[in-house]
Amino acid sequence: MLKILENVSLKSFNSFGIDVLAKFFVEITEAEQLTQLFAEAQFLEIPRIIIGGGSNMLFTQDFEGLVIRMNIKGIAHEINHHDVFVTAGAGEVWNDLVNYCVDAGFGGIENLSLIPGSVGASPIQNIGAYGVELKDVFESCQSFEIASQQIKTFSKADCQFDYRESIFKQALKNQYIITEVKFKLTKQADINISYGAIADELTKRGIQQPKIKDVSEVVSAIRVAKLPDPSTIGNAGSFFKNPIISKPEFDKIYAQFPNVVHFVVGDQMKLAAGWLIEQCGWKGKMVGNTGTWKNQALVLVNHGGATGDEIYKFSEDIISSVHQKFGVRLQREVNVF
Repeated sequence: MLKILENVSLKSFNSFGIDVLAKFFVEITEAEQLTQLFAEAQFLEIPRIIIGGGSNMLFTQDFEGLVIRMNIKGIAHEINHHDVFVTAGAGEVWNDLVNYCVDAGFGGIENLSLIPGSVGASPIQNIGAYGVELKDVFESCQSFEIASQQIKTFSKADCQFDYRESIFKQALKNQYIITEVKFKLTKQADINISYGAIADELTKRGIQQPKIKDVSEVVSAIRVAKLPDPSTIGNAGSFFKNPIISKPEFDKIYAQFPNVVHFVVGDQMKLAAGWLIEQCGWKGKMVGNTGTWKNQALVLVNHGGATGDEIYKFSEDIISSVHQKFGVRLQREVNVF
């Protein structure tokens, strides 16, 4: 039975641990419940937020609308020669899915180990890490269209993936709710250790011919060393996107800062936002109840009792500082409400 609650604290439903209230709150465990929910006209008209693990959001105030927590579970797979198609419910914890695939020997998402959040959020954000993006393993997803109350299948092309972007964050924002995601993996893994940190850690461990599990364990170890555990220190992982700029813009920065950390992306250049922030003196800095993480300047943290507004203002100061020094304006990766 669908249970709609009122005036619910969201503190335990967002990884920053911000204590705000949702006017209405509902948990969805089956796709059919979405039809029941939107049969009530008021929920078609008021603002709404879809959450999974709550790991990519910053609440700056109470939410005067409906919060829908997607908690549809289940993981299954089918094998077709060397290809493996894995289907997971939107409410599955992302890293549980990664572990399921790694343990079964299904290659493709091992580089995405230990990314916080849920499966349903992964296509929206086109999550990525260590040389791999969600779009590289995405096959399709099932999404509930709120207006028609019908389930629609989205292919990879339909999703219009870009760097930390998808059609669900742009043209179709707030129009669909992802209920299930299907991934295309392989039994013949093409190991990706193009990011230096992975290769270095494998060398330290004396692993010359890494397997899927080796890569997953190394990526997890790197993330644990760099990033705080949200269960002990509130954070949303990477707070800012790595900026992508034109070659002429990069040349200007490189002329003044030849040590700038960068990557070639087609005919453009991607800068490491963490490096830019660190060069401006923000790494490990604490202001009031918030700050940047001591091991990774890209991560903003709640040291305890910080408000969302406090964290937002702190991020504004960082954006202004980086722009003043490098002429680059950082964009937030988290969603602000």
